[in-house]
Amino acid sequence: MPTAPADKLPPLRRDLIAGLEKGLAVIEAFDQLQPRLTIGEVAARCRFTRAAARRYLITLTHLGYVASDGKTYALTAKVLRLGQSYMRSAQLPRLVQPELNRLASSLKEASSAGVLDGNDVICIAAASVGRIVSATLQPGTRVPAYCTANGRVLLGALPSEQAEAWLTRQRLTALTPQTLTRPDKLRAEITRARKQGYALVDQELELGLRTLAVPLITAAGQVVAAINVSVHAASVPADRLLEVCLPALKQTQASLRALL
Repeated sequence: MPTAPADKLPPLRRDLIAGLEKGLAVIEAFDQLQPRLTIGEVAARCRFTRAAARRYLITLTHLGYVASDGKTYALTAKVLRLGQSYMRSAQLPRLVQPELNRLASSLKEASSAGVLDGNDVICIAAASVGRIVSATLQPGTRVPAYCTANGRVLLGALPSEQAEAWLTRQRLTALTPQTLTRPDKLRAEITRARKQGYALVDQELELGLRTLAVPLITAAGQVVAAINVSVHAASVPADRLLEVCLPALKQTQASLRALL
């Protein structure tokens, strides 16, 4: 049986720094639904003992990443430095942003780019030309992959077995009356996105938000992100979104392929 290349094998546990791994897990325990957590809640979310959770929270408080009112803890703005380090150092956002600016300016619509991270899509670049369509179209925001256009084209780019494994892990919650929550229908939409090279999602994340996305593909054929155009559903019908915005998206896709 052939062995995987050395750089593809998982690291040995002895080579990992458990403290760093657990400290980052504490930071990730906070979210929009629960921005403040007690020691017990952090322990439960991270599967730590209360004593361990307390030590990590004290350390993060000392470093300035967490603040406490004596009973609960919350992240501070210093955590944004971690994301800013990526935005300033990574090549992908810097290459994508000027193209998104041109795309949004030509269409007079909002546009964003995102990458798949676990169950979600993280926005890495956005352009709105002064038109606010959704609060989710900002760098750093996370949205569920299953009900977004960027998410579906990124899932469509995965090998079929990986996409299926991803799908079986999901809890499909109806965020609007139009959100697909049946695995068979979502599977069909992911397959459709893979075959046609784009995804159109109509008000499944937010009512009034209609989005069209295509994958960003490198010259070597690797999908590294997705870009979209988002419009007010009341202003732009789905057929017009396909007619006008899809060619512009594909042109941007081709321009970025030459750069990636």
